[in-house]
Amino acid sequence: MSLVNLSHVCSHLNNATKARLGFTSIPNSNLHLKLCLALQNDGFISSVVRGGPTPPAMHSLLGYPTTNDETQGLEPMTQTNVASRRLWLGLKYWQSQPVLSKISMVSKPTRRITIDVAGLSEVIRGDRSSYVEGLRSPGESLYLSTDHGIMEARECVEKKIGGLVLCRVL
Repeated sequence: MSLVNLSHVCSHLNNATKARLGFTSIPNSNLHLKLCLALQNDGFISSVVRGGPTPPAMHSLLGYPTTNDETQGLEPMTQTNVASRRLWLGLKYWQSQPVLSKISMVSKPTRRITIDVAGLSEVIRGDRSSYVEGLRSPGESLYLSTDHGIMEARECVEKKIGGLVLCRVL
């Protein structure tokens, strides 16, 4: 797991929302895909589509089905084009404000922060636990990498699992 590449993705998403982009692309990796799917499940981004260096059709980004939608315009992933694959993300806005206003890394490549269930429940209540600040704003989320995939902090407490703290989303 490369936290350096994940920090590049976080800064790219911050810049894309400040520039008011409708959709953007990030490099395709399993870590990026799982984090983006978790962000989509929590309502921070609207769509996640795997594609090539050129953007996919707009209807696939918006999630609208078409009559002939069998991988239309999507080329299969092969050994020769695996490095050029991208994740295309649809960004959400509400009343001219970005839904994903800020995303910041908690763990760094030089300092990986893990947390157990007891510390995680303190963070959810708004208290500080070791190196992790509490969740204070409504709608603020903390994402962890666990044995069961990337999950939000509240979901980790429900399932009683700890893990590596990845990023904080406002």
